[in-house]
Amino acid sequence: MKQLLRLFATFFKIGAFTFGGGYAMIALLENEFVSRKQWIGQEEFLDMVAIAESTPGPVAINSATYIGYHMAGFWGALVSTVAVVLPSFLIIFAISQVFDQFLAISYVNYAFQGIRVCVIYLILSAGLKVFRSLEQTWKNRLLCFGVFGLMTTFSLFSVNFSSIWFIVICGVLGLALFRRKEAAA
Repeated sequence: MKQLLRLFATFFKIGAFTFGGGYAMIALLENEFVSRKQWIGQEEFLDMVAIAESTPGPVAINSATYIGYHMAGFWGALVSTVAVVLPSFLIIFAISQVFDQFLAISYVNYAFQGIRVCVIYLILSAGLKVFRSLEQTWKNRLLCFGVFGLMTTFSLFSVNFSSIWFIVICGVLGLALFRRKEAAA
């Protein structure tokens, strides 16, 4: 029961104080679970991020479910998932009650503009941490820079390219590289 309460408190805090969705949350998750609490190691964290990104659903919820299950089985997964979603649900529910009046406040607009800048920083920070923790081979660097270049190009030119295709393409490419490496060994 104590473990479930710790999971709930940790994920509720993460859900309440992280803006920008799952990608912005990755840096906070790594700091909390690898560095501070040491619930999982760096290698397992990278595996968790890969699984959370490639399975259906938001990265934050998939990560909460993974770590909760890792720490306390089914009930840990359930408690962690509910805890990470609950703050957003409560905030959106409260905002929806006064939505029109809320958007009319100019300070709210300024706050959201400031939050956008923070979200970009958090996503970039998470990407750099994951990049630094990868084995520094020319293949890994080429792949990371290629993906970064495509994402930047698509964003700058407003290309409507589904993230599902990014996942499929990267999955196929990763599988091909893995099979090639396995065949060479």
